[in-house]
Amino acid sequence: MQFNTKDILFLAMVSLVSSFTGVFIYATLINPVKKIYIEESLKARKVAEEELLFSGKLQQFFNSSTPTDFIHTAKDGVEAVVFIQSVSRSKDGVSHTESYSSNSGSGVIVTSDGYIVTNNHVVDNASDIVVMLNNNREYKARLIGNDPYTDLAMLKIEGENLDYLILGNSDSLQVGEWVMAIGNPFRLQSSVTAGIVSAKGRNINILENQGIESFIQTDAVVNPGNSGGALVNTKGQLVGINTAIMSVGGNFEGYSFAVPSNLVKKVINDLKQYGAVQRGWMGVEIQDVDDARAKRLNLPDIEGVYIAQINKDGAADLAGLKNGDVILKLEGEEITNVPVFMEKIGRLHPGDIVRVEYFRDGIKSRTSVTLRNQLNSTDMVAVRKDKLFTDLGFELRDLDSFEKSRNKTTGIMVVSVYKNSKIADSRIEPGFIITKINKRKVDSVNDLESLLKATTGTVLLEGIYENYPGVFPYSIEIED
Repeated sequence: MQFNTKDILFLAMVSLVSSFTGVFIYATLINPVKKIYIEESLKARKVAEEELLFSGKLQQFFNSSTPTDFIHTAKDGVEAVVFIQSVSRSKDGVSHTESYSSNSGSGVIVTSDGYIVTNNHVVDNASDIVVMLNNNREYKARLIGNDPYTDLAMLKIEGENLDYLILGNSDSLQVGEWVMAIGNPFRLQSSVTAGIVSAKGRNINILENQGIESFIQTDAVVNPGNSGGALVNTKGQLVGINTAIMSVGGNFEGYSFAVPSNLVKKVINDLKQYGAVQRGWMGVEIQDVDDARAKRLNLPDIEGVYIAQINKDGAADLAGLKNGDVILKLEGEEITNVPVFMEKIGRLHPGDIVRVEYFRDGIKSRTSVTLRNQLNSTDMVAVRKDKLFTDLGFELRDLDSFEKSRNKTTGIMVVSVYKNSKIADSRIEPGFIITKINKRKVDSVNDLESLLKATTGTVLLEGIYENYPGVFPYSIEIED
C-alpha cells in the first residue's frame, strides 16, 4: 500500500487534533480538580503575602537592625583611646635660638602595659610627647618607632592594667558594615561617631606614592584631632587607625580613611621587636588593569595587577615572573588593584614565601616567590631613622649576613649623613661600618641606641670602610 505526501500530512493533522482534544477533555471533564487546586493555591499565597507585608504584623520582627546602638562599644573604647600632645624643638643654625611647635591627635592603647598606636604625622620629629587618658591622667610617652610608609608610629607609657583594644581582623570587614570612630577632634576629648564601611582598598595618594595606601573608607565623622584614633566594629575590636579625610575645606565632608588593622598589627610587631619595619619586596613595578589593558591581554575579567617592570635578580625575577604578566592572586586571595597588592605584601617579611597565581599569554599559572629586603637579601634589615639618630645627622641599618661574612665583622652601616649635622662635622661618610662605641663592641642598631641614650659628652665611634684598610675613629658630642 502506497502513501503519498498528502495522505501523510492528513494523518499527521488528524493525530495532532486528536491529541489536543484528548488533553482538553481530560483537564476539563475528567480531572478538573488539579487545575482548581493550583489556581486556589496561587490566590491563597497572594492573599497571605499581602496580609503579612502590608498589614504591619511583621513589624515586631523588624523594629530596627542589629546593632541597635554602640553603647557598650563606646564605653570600653573611649577608655583605650588617648589624647596625644607632641612638641617639636628646632634650633636656628645662625642665631642658635630654639623655637617650638606643637601638634595634637589621638592614639590607641593596644596592650595593658601601655603600648600605643598612632599616626606618624601626629608625633613626627617630636622631642616631647605627652599622653592623656580618658580619666585625665597624663603620662610622658617614649617613641618606640615609626613608619612613614604606612603613617604609623608606636609609643610607650609606663602603666599597668590599662584599658586597651583588641586588634580585630580587617579582612573580615564588609562594605555596609557598621563601624565607630573614637578620637579627639578639635580637642573634644573622647568623641565617638558612627558610620558604615563605604569601601576598602582605597588609595588617595596622601603619601605621594611613597608608601602603602589601602585604606578602609567610611562615612563616620572624622576631623582634625581624630588622626591616630580608633575605628572599631560592633564587637568593640580595633579594625583600623583613623588617618585621613578627603576634603576641600579641611573638615569632614563625608569621606574618612583608616589604615586596616591587619597592616597595623604587622607594623607594630616589627617596631616592637626590631625598632623598624621589616618589609618584604617582590621586586616589581606594577599598575592597575583597566578595560583597554584587559582586552589587549585577552584577560577574561578586569582583575589583578600588571607587571610593568621586573627588577633583575629580584624576588619575582628569580621566581620566573616576567614583564607583562598579570598577578591575579596572592596566597589564594584575589588581587583587585594596586592598593590591595601593596597591603598584602606589606604584611609580610623578607624570607616569606608567597604563592602567586598569574596570567600570561592566555594561560593561568602558579609560582612561589621568596620575598627579599631592600638589599635584595632575605635578612631582617631595615634603615633606622629614629629621632635619636636623625638629630645627630645619620641613618643606620644592621649589616646583613653577606656583609658580615665579607667583612668578617659585625656592626652597623651608616646609610646616609645629613648636611650641617654633628655626624657631618665629624667627617663620617656613608658606608662607614660602626663596630665600637667608646671601646665597647656594638652588633646592632639597638645596641648603639642603648649606649647613646646612656652617654653624654664626647663619644668615640670606631669602625671600618669596605675596601679601605685600618680602623677609623671619629668623635662626636652628645648633649644632655
